[in-house]
Amino acid sequence: MNCDRFVIFIQYACVMKEKGMVNKLCCFRKGEQAMSGIIVRTQALKKYYRLGENTVKALDGVDFEVREREFVAIIGKSGSGKSTLLHMIGGLDVPTEGEVYVDGRRLNKLDRNQLAVFRRRKIGFVFQNYNLVPDLNIYENVVLPIELDGGRIDRGFVDELFSLLKLTEKKEALPGMLSGGQQQRAAIARAIAYKPAIVLADEPTGNLDTAASHDVMGLLKTAAVQFGQTVLLITHDQDIAQLADRIVRIEDGRLLKRRDSYAVE
Repeated sequence: MNCDRFVIFIQYACVMKEKGMVNKLCCFRKGEQAMSGIIVRTQALKKYYRLGENTVKALDGVDFEVREREFVAIIGKSGSGKSTLLHMIGGLDVPTEGEVYVDGRRLNKLDRNQLAVFRRRKIGFVFQNYNLVPDLNIYENVVLPIELDGGRIDRGFVDELFSLLKLTEKKEALPGMLSGGQQQRAAIARAIAYKPAIVLADEPTGNLDTAASHDVMGLLKTAAVQFGQTVLLITHDQDIAQLADRIVRIEDGRLLKRRDSYAVE
């Protein structure tokens, strides 16, 4: 997150508070019951782009489910549609056709403000480039989304996260003082700190060397198990994907079917 985006984020949070949107939408905090233990569901999901006279089918009728406490990896080549699918599930983009449900909520039924609040409270993001605020220390970065939302920081839980992710000694450090692996661990802590319904990790090891990648993914897996966190991981790396409970392959905007998978693929 650069400084301009950070300023916009602050301004937006202030406007939301002034309008009373945080209190108005507090029902999202606990959320509705997920559908039979299903945290994510997409139905006939399509995303088409026009490229000159051609139509690019980034997603072409995707039916997909992620269940509570499941760790799922979506693997595919560049341009296969895996990041587009993650952006749809995260409410960062809108489909051409089809539906996306997260924690029982149909995303296209939410207006822009409702969707922003829902994302902050229900979806944790881990991106390849960390997106840490450079002028805030690591602890401040981790709790920033909670503070902007007016939420209560569960300091015991956050301390447990720092301990598990081997960041306890780095709380006061600025992001620039940390290695890439440490910064990504901080991003994971930030994603989990608000106890979201799901964590979406988009190529989280893309900027890391092999040793740091294995370290980060091992800790993400451990955190998911210890805290009962549902995780959806996007990767092109077969070795990284092996850490997941289930691997789903995507090609040309379609999920490839597997006999041994219970998801609707």
